[in-house]
Amino acid sequence: MTKTKLLLSTLALAITSTVVSLPAQAEANNINPGVTINQLSHRQPIHWVSVEQIAASLKGKPPMNVGFDVDDTVLFSSPAFFHGKQVFSPNSNDYLKNPKFWDEVSNGWDKFSIPKESARALIEMHLKRGDHIYFITGRPKPSSGHEELTEIIQKDFNIPAKQMSPVMFSGPSHGAKVSYIKDNHIKLYYGDSDGDILDARAAGAQAIRVLRPSNSTNRPMPHNGSLGERVLVNSEY
Repeated sequence: MTKTKLLLSTLALAITSTVVSLPAQAEANNINPGVTINQLSHRQPIHWVSVEQIAASLKGKPPMNVGFDVDDTVLFSSPAFFHGKQVFSPNSNDYLKNPKFWDEVSNGWDKFSIPKESARALIEMHLKRGDHIYFITGRPKPSSGHEELTEIIQKDFNIPAKQMSPVMFSGPSHGAKVSYIKDNHIKLYYGDSDGDILDARAAGAQAIRVLRPSNSTNRPMPHNGSLGERVLVNSEY
């Protein structure tokens, strides 16, 4: 009888020790710590807007001149840029300083760039309003003076020729887009970079941020809403 009690006591102690040690062991082996409801529901205080809300804010206003950045705003052009890097400088970003790359990317390689659906919705809304659309890119102007980017964008987004001007190449210099926005009386400008927002404001235009795709080759990523601008919801694609 004594032996039976001793055996049962030993077994109970072993089970208790195992149960007590399980949470600590599970915690040590858990590679997914989970999140609290507060973490899930936390949002940054950004002024989000939709295409419908932008349209509503323009209701009753006459047709105007509207501007768009190109790379990461209307086109996901990373495929073209990635290809250029493999061709001109596989181990560095020196290709961005090579005029031959810029000549190629703006003369055909954008056929591999993907039109963003958020840009399509914006452009369709502005076309319905009768607005005239300008595209201002920070790319250097091709050395030959010839470019196919205008034709590609017009085809990708089905823009009538009478409502679109040829793409303007401002170059990457700080503040380079200001004069283009101002001289063409652009009232509303869309872009993914801080420079787009600041240049639009410097030219007296309203600025709306478009989200840069998370897999863009253009790094570092901007802090959307950090300048107090409106940010287009769901515009990363």
